[in-house]
Amino acid sequence: MGNLLPRGDYVRAKAPVKRDKRELRAAPRFTLLIRAAKLVTDAGEFLCVIRDASELGLSARIFHPLPRGNTMVVELQNGDRLDAELVWQKDDRAGFRFLQPVNVKTIIECPSSFSKRPVRINVSAPARIESTFRSEKAQIHDISQQGAKLACDGVFAIDEKVKLRAAGMRDTQAKVRWRQDGFYGLVFEETFQFGELARIARNLQRPD
Repeated sequence: MGNLLPRGDYVRAKAPVKRDKRELRAAPRFTLLIRAAKLVTDAGEFLCVIRDASELGLSARIFHPLPRGNTMVVELQNGDRLDAELVWQKDDRAGFRFLQPVNVKTIIECPSSFSKRPVRINVSAPARIESTFRSEKAQIHDISQQGAKLACDGVFAIDEKVKLRAAGMRDTQAKVRWRQDGFYGLVFEETFQFGELARIARNLQRPD
């Protein structure tokens, strides 16, 4: 098989590679137990779970209807990014075609020189941080199953217990892990389930 894709590189094509359904089905497919990933689109970032893949495309479990568009990027847990187009979606499944054939080993093994971090969704959503003595406006910049990064003008102490509140998610108890230049890192007291986080990410990015 060919060389593995370097961390963070894109698989690019000038235009979608048109193949009929017979050719897509003919490509050898590899069933995966689970591969967490995110879909980067013009409408935002969304979570999915890759279930099987071939050099031409993949199918994934999704947790809500995906925005339709010409192309999107499938970002693996190790940071590798693959340009693709959404071909179909039905209920909790969706199929994607790569814009250029890929090395399936990249997806199956998800190689990385670094330890895999939880998938983080980049968002821009208003929120509030509340403690025993005050409540401050904040802006969520990214969120994962274990925590969130946000901007806030208020001052909270390291290890201070707070509550994160935002439209589209339940009130969440957390602790301040770090702060720097007006940004805060929170660690949640209760980890979100993957599917719950997927729906929260969708809610935080709704245009309405």
